[in-house]
Amino acid sequence: MTTGFAEPSGTSVALLLLGAGADPNAERGVSCPGELPAPSDPTLVERAWAAKRALGERLFVLGHHYQRDEVIQFADVTGDSFKLAREAAARPEAEYIVFCGVHFMAESADILTSDAQKVVLPDLAAGCSMADMAAIAQVEAAWDLLAELDLADSTVPVTYMNSSAAIKAFVGRNGGVVCTSSNAKQVLTWAFTRGQRVLFLPDQHLGRNTAVLQMGMSLDDCVLYEPHKPNGGLTPQQLREARMILWRGHCSVHGRFTRECVDEVRARVPGVNVLVHPECRHEVVTAADYVGSTEYIIRTINEAPAGSAWAVGTELNLVRRLANAHPDKTVMFLDRTVCYCSTMNRIDMPHLVWALEELVAGRVPNQIVVDPDVAAYARVALDRMLALPG
Repeated sequence: MTTGFAEPSGTSVALLLLGAGADPNAERGVSCPGELPAPSDPTLVERAWAAKRALGERLFVLGHHYQRDEVIQFADVTGDSFKLAREAAARPEAEYIVFCGVHFMAESADILTSDAQKVVLPDLAAGCSMADMAAIAQVEAAWDLLAELDLADSTVPVTYMNSSAAIKAFVGRNGGVVCTSSNAKQVLTWAFTRGQRVLFLPDQHLGRNTAVLQMGMSLDDCVLYEPHKPNGGLTPQQLREARMILWRGHCSVHGRFTRECVDEVRARVPGVNVLVHPECRHEVVTAADYVGSTEYIIRTINEAPAGSAWAVGTELNLVRRLANAHPDKTVMFLDRTVCYCSTMNRIDMPHLVWALEELVAGRVPNQIVVDPDVAAYARVALDRMLALPG
C-alpha cells in the first residue's frame, strides 16, 4: 500500500483558517428568500455567464472538486477545501466570494477575507454530514467527562479540517491542533509529545488509519467515543488506557466503500490499482494499493501510465471528471453502486444562477458571517499546525 500524505508547502496561517461560530444547522433551516429559476430553464448557462460578466472582477467563484460539472465550469479556481481556503485569502480585491462547496468551507472563506468582502453559499442546505456529527455541546460534554476522570490534562484534542469553527475553536482553547488528511501523522506525532492520548475529531476513520497504518499503533490502542451514549459508551478504564479516543463520525461518501468493493473490482478487472481516500474504512484502506488526499488522488491519476486501470474510492463527480480527462486510462468508481455526495450536490444551476443574479441586482443572498471570537480561537489551533516543521 502506498500513501500520499505530503503537506502542501509555502502556506501561511492566513491561508488555512477554516470554520465559523454560528450554528450551521440553524442557518441551513433558512429557505431561499427569492424564487429559484426552473431546473428546466434552457437559458440557465447563458444567464450564469451573463451574471459573471456583469460582476466582472468584483466576483470570485470557488468550486470544490466534488461539485457537479454543470457548476464547476463557472469556478475561477477548483480544488479541495485546503486549496480553496488559500485561494480565498489570495483575492482581497474581490467584493463577492461565491463558494460552490459546503457550509464549513464557506465559513473558512469568510474568516480569511476582509470585512468589506461578502461570502455567499448558493444553497444554505449544502452542509457536511461529517462536520455535523461533532456538535460543540457534545464535544464539551466529552471533555468534561475527561476532566472528571483527571484525564483532560493528559489528553490533546485534534480536529480534522472538515469540522466546524466551533470545534476548531474548542481545540484551540484546549491546547490542541488542526490536521489535514495530508499531515495527520505529523500532527499526531506532535500531539503525543504533549499528552498521553488524543481525542480525535470528527472522522474516526482518518484517525484510526493514521494511528495504525502510519504510526504503528494497534487497533486496541483506539477506542470509539459515541456521543449519544452515556460516557461515550466507554468505561473509565477504557478511556485511561486508550491512546486514541476516536469520535464516532465519518464521511457519508467514503464510509460507503467496503472490503467487498475492493475484492469485487479486483476479480472483475485484473491488474486494477485501487486508490482511496484515508476517510475510507480501515478494512478498505488496508486492502488498497494507494491511499491519499483528494489532491493526491488527482495527481496519481494524472501521472499514471496510459493503459493502466484505476478503481477510485472517493466522490463520484470527481471520479467521473478524472475518467473523462484521461481517456487513455481506465478510471472507475470503486463501488459499482454509484453515489454522489448529497450535500455537495445541492449546489445546482438554479441556485447558482439565483445567487449570481441577486448579486447583480445589488442584493447579497445567503451570506456566511463568522463570529470573530470563535474565529480567533480557531486560528490558535491552526497556528499550532502551521508551526510544525516540514
